[in-house]
Amino acid sequence: MASSASFALPGSSFLHNKVSNLQKDLSVSVVPSTSQLSIYKCKQPISKNIVMAMETQQSERKPATTGSIKTPMSMTEKILAKASGKGGVRAGDNVWVNVDVFMTNDISGPGSIGIFRREFGQNAKVWDREKVVVIPDHYIFTSDERANRNVDILREFSLEQNIKYFYDIKDLSNFKANPDYKGVCHIALAQEGHCRPGEVLLGTDSHTCTAGAFGQFATGIGNTEAGFVLGTGALLLKVPETLRFVMDGEMPDYLLAKDLILQIIGEISVAGATYKSMEFVGTTIESLNMEERMTLCNMVIEAGGKNGVISADTTTFKYLEDKTSVPYEPVYSDAQASFLSEFRFDISNLEPLVAKPHSPDNRALARECKDIKVDRVYIGSCTGGKTQDFLAAAKLFLAAGKKVKVPTFLVPATQKVWVDIYTVTVPGSGGKTCSQIFEEAGCDTPASPSCAACMGGPKDTYARMNEAQVCVSTTNRNFPGRMGHKEGQIYLASPYTAAASALTGYITDPRHFLHQISHCV
Repeated sequence: MASSASFALPGSSFLHNKVSNLQKDLSVSVVPSTSQLSIYKCKQPISKNIVMAMETQQSERKPATTGSIKTPMSMTEKILAKASGKGGVRAGDNVWVNVDVFMTNDISGPGSIGIFRREFGQNAKVWDREKVVVIPDHYIFTSDERANRNVDILREFSLEQNIKYFYDIKDLSNFKANPDYKGVCHIALAQEGHCRPGEVLLGTDSHTCTAGAFGQFATGIGNTEAGFVLGTGALLLKVPETLRFVMDGEMPDYLLAKDLILQIIGEISVAGATYKSMEFVGTTIESLNMEERMTLCNMVIEAGGKNGVISADTTTFKYLEDKTSVPYEPVYSDAQASFLSEFRFDISNLEPLVAKPHSPDNRALARECKDIKVDRVYIGSCTGGKTQDFLAAAKLFLAAGKKVKVPTFLVPATQKVWVDIYTVTVPGSGGKTCSQIFEEAGCDTPASPSCAACMGGPKDTYARMNEAQVCVSTTNRNFPGRMGHKEGQIYLASPYTAAASALTGYITDPRHFLHQISHCV
């Protein structure tokens, strides 16, 4: 272990075929793995650029003959070793990784498809139609022609390729009329059983790292990489170094996972984990449900992280019971695994946090911002629009028994979350659902599930900031213009803090209502 910090608080596998010897009708592409070559069939000729890119020498690693681990590995290293067919890998190694699931959406899918067709041919077929997941989710409920065109491109491609998991939407006037439509890709991936321990999931969205909550390697990639994955099912990746975050202590009832990740980002900065794996362990992590774990892994990219990962356990397995029948194999960090740095936190002493404009690492205690007037509150997104997020907000509204003082927008991440809002009863409410509590509190009616205003979008996007306002949001980024207006100010917060702020019109520590005290402690 290179360093440790503690925080209380605030013969090789060289592909020797030369390009000059390749015929124009080349019908296979080859990817080096161990001492053998893995062959990926492509029904159309591939470009010389692709062949040259794959003509890469790999350092040979002979598997242990005794079956014992010669070099201890972290969880991320183990997953990438398995996916590359190697007995072991080390941080810094460049390895060809076989992809288990590839996901794309409406804002990056068209570009990825264009590159795939350019490099593999207009009539090329994807490497595996059952491992490609296409999810429209970002700019959906809008009259913007370009946004609508992007969804059309996804539909045409998915039908042409016979993609098994294409979650289409055609009737924009009523999302419920589209049984295949899901909503926000990162939450839909989990709900539909595409997130499995020990696997590799790549997606054309930076928050693909959310799936690391399931003990898998999940990260966002660019359109060029995505085009290559569509054609080959493989990608050359550098094995990242791992930062370990040990979070112990009983989680106070006024904190949520959003507070935990804001604490971490505030400590290490938005560049503190650049191209690093962020592994979360400790008694606090073990106590979190799956959706809270997803919140934690979701924002590792806001620290520059390559991926976030949490060990699969009984909580993970129980969540997956009715989600997938695909067999999976969890992996765990070895006891003697090497970590670049280790950070320790005593969560029992942590207070509710916010990230002030205009950076996720601009951390502050919520109670220190009590004089900041708020114009609106937004509860939604892949970070803060899950069922547990709305249950948390409803719990606070119920405890307060008051009405909101500013417009409060509610955007469920997926259709399932939307249904939960209307059917799942809130503990201690006497049988009331979230929707009933939200209505009594004066919130906006829950909107159609999508990314909505999290990334701004067209001007008619629901809850978009079209004026220079102050917004408390459960989303993940607060850069200038992120939710619309370039002069808007976004304070990132947990659903508890967002709901408390909606009730007062100022940034408010949720303990003010959860503990029914007259002032913030």
